[in-house]
Amino acid sequence: MRYNPMGRSGLFVSELCLGTMTFGGAGGMWGQIGSLQQADAEALIGQSLDAGINFIDTADVYAEGVSEQITGQALRNLKTPRDSVVIATKVFGATGEGPNTRGLSRSHILDGVKASLKRLQLDHIDLYQVHGFDPATPMDETLRALDQLVRHGHVRYVGVSNWAAWQIAKALGISERLGLSRFESLQAYYSVAGRDLERELIPMLASEGVGLMVWSPLAGGFLSGKYGRNMQGAEQGSRRTSFDFPPVNKDKAWDCIDVMRPIAEAHGVSVARIALAWLLHQPQVTSVIVGAKRPDQLQDNIEATKVVLTEAQLQQIGQASQLAPEYPGWMFERQGEYRREQIASSHNHSV
Repeated sequence: MRYNPMGRSGLFVSELCLGTMTFGGAGGMWGQIGSLQQADAEALIGQSLDAGINFIDTADVYAEGVSEQITGQALRNLKTPRDSVVIATKVFGATGEGPNTRGLSRSHILDGVKASLKRLQLDHIDLYQVHGFDPATPMDETLRALDQLVRHGHVRYVGVSNWAAWQIAKALGISERLGLSRFESLQAYYSVAGRDLERELIPMLASEGVGLMVWSPLAGGFLSGKYGRNMQGAEQGSRRTSFDFPPVNKDKAWDCIDVMRPIAEAHGVSVARIALAWLLHQPQVTSVIVGAKRPDQLQDNIEATKVVLTEAQLQQIGQASQLAPEYPGWMFERQGEYRREQIASSHNHSV
């Protein structure tokens, strides 16, 4: 297991992160995603820690708070040393019926962190992330509230999830101007079947030194390799048949699976491991969040860290999954070609 720095911080996290969205669901959407209760969830956490995973991600809205409760109790039951694990959670979604029980206002953030700390049975959260963009709250109010949490010791680092590149860049500028704690990480959807963030988000993260946590790396199970075209072979009650999210271009995703299947056979591993390994080979990825309902699923994901793809295999997968050209990207490529050649030429002469 490799450990990577989170953004520009000195915090190191494992290249795989255990996601806990499968913990605690009792009905509705959360029950469809996962309904693991204390004993089974605790076993997965123990298995992850034993494999060298030091990073666990949850959120206050997962199973209406039950996921945080299970995670906190598991760490206590397993007698996990606090300094050996990095705990991440999120704030934004509705946690009550009133108009102030959602969003990124100072009120909801301060209430949210207290509730999360109580459910997790912790005195601090390592990475506190805003779970979405709030059009109703001024950005500087949100950033000042997060900075207050860091200054008071309730939170060590702050991150963002599901924001656009321009929004994150604006927030980083505000934080720098006001001397506030800045976003060190973005949690975003990225997979072989969904590479949209490569258009704007990846270049921004590289430019500003922000880490990337990947959610749904198997596109909600679609890239597990278990499904044939038209979902043939799907297990009864599998997540993709009951909760079709995130949205993917299924025809293109199946084409990608067709490319990955012989690569998986050559390595003697599952298609899922190849899909995860492709992400682990991407230079901007800090940590890939994996979730599971069973120990064998989790172990298969963990084993992806041992898969080394050749340049030819990476190119095959890259070509099958590449994004269609889009403006202004294709104009950047065209207009910047001469200057890139100049840079390359100067580097060659300096060597």
